[in-house]
Amino acid sequence: MTAVDRPAWLGKPNPGATALRGVALVLICLVVIFPFVVVVSTSLATQADIDANGGYVVWPASLSFDAYQQIFNGTQVTRSILISLGITTVGTAFSLVCTVLAAYGLSRKGSLFQRGLLTFVLVTLLFGPGMIPVYLMVKNLGMLNTYWALIIPGAVSAFNVVIIRGFIQGIPGELFDAARIDGASEWRVLGAIVLPLSRAAIAVVGLFLAVGYWNNYFGPLLYLNDSSMWPLQLLMRSFVLQGNVSSTAQHIPGTVPPPQQAIQMALVVIATLPILCAYPFLTKHMSKGMLTGAVKG
Repeated sequence: MTAVDRPAWLGKPNPGATALRGVALVLICLVVIFPFVVVVSTSLATQADIDANGGYVVWPASLSFDAYQQIFNGTQVTRSILISLGITTVGTAFSLVCTVLAAYGLSRKGSLFQRGLLTFVLVTLLFGPGMIPVYLMVKNLGMLNTYWALIIPGAVSAFNVVIIRGFIQGIPGELFDAARIDGASEWRVLGAIVLPLSRAAIAVVGLFLAVGYWNNYFGPLLYLNDSSMWPLQLLMRSFVLQGNVSSTAQHIPGTVPPPQQAIQMALVVIATLPILCAYPFLTKHMSKGMLTGAVKG
């Protein structure tokens, strides 16, 4: 292939194109980072800074942690954070166990009802049950106003099962044959071969599950009638609708109450921080999990 016939993406970029891509990358990073900087700055701003900047602060003149101190002063917000952490931890672990077991069973030829169950799983990708049948099921099972209503109905996703099943099918069959010759049981094969080789897929699915459980507010809105059981996201929703967080943020005696805008932005930071902290530890697995199976050869 000559230089003339070579596709543009295989050629060496000229300095102008390289500089242009660099500028575009910097602009995209600024667009992504700037809103979060504004949220963090506003949560650390005083009432004077917020008034001077029209409600949102890019760089506060003085830092104030009063909003965070008031939020964590034994209030409903603290209880909601613990509830969200518990639901996310238990829900993610339970969903991963169910998803991996279902994917492993559906990936092994000769499993009981393997073809029929796989067809049933694939059909659910096209036809969802809808909100009303799920609500009636939760009600008839007696799970209303319990945390299990937020975990069990959505524990297994057909899409996640198909993804992990594809990874398991990509494992060389010789490994399974060698394990069975050595007398390994199915549980041994799952724990010693499948799980270590599928860590990338499990990490990606686990992260998506954790983000879904952490950000879920519609489920608690439907199934939890007691406001003391609300997770953080549903509590934040009530703050947005009411526009007043003083009812759940306890005032510290002898101090000036922090501005409502700062408390609202502090809640946004608290709700975003756990997911931001989890992403760096899973970046390696995420890149591998997304590329494996997409590129052959």
